[in-house]
Amino acid sequence: MSSLSATLNLLRPSLAPPPPSLWFCDVRNSASSYCTSRRLALFHLGSALPQSQLLGAKASELLRGERNTLEAAPVANLAQAGTAITKENALEWVKNDKRRMLHVVYRVGDLDKTIKFYTECLGMKLLRRRDIPEEQYSNAFLGYGPEDSNFVVELTYNYGVDKYNIGTGFGHFGIDVEDVSKSVELIKAKGGKVTREPGPAKSGSTIIASVEDPDGYTFELLERGLSPEPLCQVMLRVGDLDRAINFYKKAFGMELLRKRDYPEYKYTYALMGYGPEDKNPVLELTYNYGITDYDKGNGYAQIAIGTDDVYKSAEAIKLYGGKIVLEPGPLPGINTKITACLDPDGWKSVFVDNVDFMKELE
Repeated sequence: MSSLSATLNLLRPSLAPPPPSLWFCDVRNSASSYCTSRRLALFHLGSALPQSQLLGAKASELLRGERNTLEAAPVANLAQAGTAITKENALEWVKNDKRRMLHVVYRVGDLDKTIKFYTECLGMKLLRRRDIPEEQYSNAFLGYGPEDSNFVVELTYNYGVDKYNIGTGFGHFGIDVEDVSKSVELIKAKGGKVTREPGPAKSGSTIIASVEDPDGYTFELLERGLSPEPLCQVMLRVGDLDRAINFYKKAFGMELLRKRDYPEYKYTYALMGYGPEDKNPVLELTYNYGITDYDKGNGYAQIAIGTDDVYKSAEAIKLYGGKIVLEPGPLPGINTKITACLDPDGWKSVFVDNVDFMKELE
């Protein structure tokens, strides 16, 4: 077992026997039954390992303490990658980097049941599914279009774990639909749980409804017509909205698309993303008056984002207040370069080299 796998296993709770390796697995495409070389192990960081262990202070200290073994590439490679980046040029580089939201990763207690709900009730397609018995987990990728151009979900089932704590920090996933009422009727007919009946949003005129999947993750249905990215939002709660906006603008290169304050409801939200919200998925950051910290649970894991240079991405993240929990570089045994970080509120994201990501999908 590599030193990296050993370190990650230290963070794994007794949910299932530690896998012999967190890095190598075959991939099966459910649609065309083909296998790729080896799938991105970045998702294992947030899916096969419960988030409460990765995001806690002790875990972060452990990761920092194991810095030398967690290096994904030797120092010489970092110099080769040209990581000379300062606050003076970081903003321009980040702004010009080719970034998009690739996946959102989270854990479920019954993969078959969840897939059935997403395909029959939410209209998603099962893009790929794989079972890794030697590592005690299975996962599935679902969405409204191919992974090379659409934002999708990755569901992970850890053997023997049938329930997760979603916590209070995760808010919801957003889906654009043509007719909210019809969507809700279908979900009810299929036995789904509706937590908010269709009606105007209290902070606007858009018709919305809320439903829960079998694990209790909330999906907000928004009546906004056809969209190239129906899976349109990930909502997370933060303790300092201005700090979060500043971080995601500077370190992640996202645009502030919209910010609204609703004192009558005691909350403020901001939409951040890599393009107009009617054509791109967005990160919705919500601040509830007076609340500075949230329980992140162990269900929701991370968002994966494409980048042209994981080394420079990591440097920019450090410059603007983020914490690197996996140093940038190629994963052991494969050439896919990644880096993983925490934002100021402790939410995890993974940056993936764009070229390597496309090669993996081939």
